Amino acid sequence: MAEAIARVGEIDICFETFGDSSDPAILLIMGLGTQMLAWHEDFCEQLAARGYFVIRHDNRDIGRSSRLEGAPVPTLKQLALRDKRAGAYTLSDMANDSVGVLDHLGIEQAHIVGASMGGMIAQRVAIEHPDRTLTLTSIMSNTGSFWSGQPALTMYAFLLRPAPKERNAYIERAVDSFVKIGGKGFEPDVEDLRDIATRSYDRGHDPRGSARQLGAIVADRDRGPELRKLRVPTTVIHGADDRLVPRSGGRATAKVIPGSTYVEISGMGHGLPRGAWRQIIGAIVQNAELATPATESSRPRAATAG
Repeated sequence: MAEAIARVGEIDICFETFGDSSDPAILLIMGLGTQMLAWHEDFCEQLAARGYFVIRHDNRDIGRSSRLEGAPVPTLKQLALRDKRAGAYTLSDMANDSVGVLDHLGIEQAHIVGASMGGMIAQRVAIEHPDRTLTLTSIMSNTGSFWSGQPALTMYAFLLRPAPKERNAYIERAVDSFVKIGGKGFEPDVEDLRDIATRSYDRGHDPRGSARQLGAIVADRDRGPELRKLRVPTTVIHGADDRLVPRSGGRATAKVIPGSTYVEISGMGHGLPRGAWRQIIGAIVQNAELATPATESSRPRAATAG
């Protein structure tokens, strides 16, 4: 399916789907400052081939979804202090955006999968919209606790450093950054990364949007107490070599969610390398198979207008 737009309140969310809409839905939520393209088309097709209707979308303030131009951008001091005023919007708002895509498609329930910040948003979906969540898969993320899975303060400067405005320089910086944080256990997919960076630039990029997303992350308090109440099949996946969100974040997430499964991938850093897809997709599907069998209420219903 070609890219489409779901209107969610006052926000437009750009999305794309793969597979048969009559199959159980998997909603993929991407991370900080990263467009839905980072859920590679081949990755999505492989998931769809396992019998799922796969949906990926641009979060607000990124890609072809709405940009909140004029909204305040957090300062480095606010980020360092985890000041709630850093957030122009919340992770809960972003979770509502994701659920809004399901509403637009007429889908009652889905398997929710998120990577990095997307894992945090996926957790918010499971916490605040349990009736819409069949299973939860949280990848290279954390609980929001100050004590686990937090980047070093020096990483905030890395995350906030302005991207070059010139096209080729932007692309090469993006490729270099993803290679550096991607770990050394898998050969970097340089051509894939360059293709994603190129298309991301051409679709539109505003570093202020990424900064506002970061503000939403740091303003969100520890989700641990809420995650302890989840009663949904959950798998937590983390790279053993992740320097951006250390694996302590994944381990802490798995520890607080009752009955969850923890999958640690040796050699994987902060990324989704093609060489790890078999393990990642296998873990997502294995978790999805633990869901209660689909009922009429979990199958697609008539899509909303818009």
